[in-house]
Amino acid sequence: MEYGKVGDVEIARRKGNEGLVESAQLARVAALSADEKKGKDVRILDIRSISTVADYFVICTGTSATHVRAIVDFVEEKMAEFGRRLHHMEGYQNGRWILLDFSDVVVHVMQAEERSFYNLERLWGDAPEVAFSQAV
Repeated sequence: MEYGKVGDVEIARRKGNEGLVESAQLARVAALSADEKKGKDVRILDIRSISTVADYFVICTGTSATHVRAIVDFVEEKMAEFGRRLHHMEGYQNGRWILLDFSDVVVHVMQAEERSFYNLERLWGDAPEVAFSQAV
């Protein structure tokens, strides 16, 4: 599914806060980056009202450990371009489920078996899914 490209994201800059990028926009950057690397079933969950862990989860599936790592590397690169540095990463060596913690946006990139087993969408079922497209 084609949602748009990372370069199409327009960042709203506020006077005096030129470096500030909203967490919703960062979640979109992460989702579009995963999609650009052919991540499957990319979803954004808005968890602001049900958790203090983060504002958004971005979840997607990779087809192999190599694919999962490629998605993760690209997401990390694109988030850095928008001024967001990775706070913490888990699972990179194994490549089955890699978690990227950007503080207010947490990205989960998993192989299909892990995604099916852990079913984060059901676990966080109260979180509304955020539609993302090329139009801002």
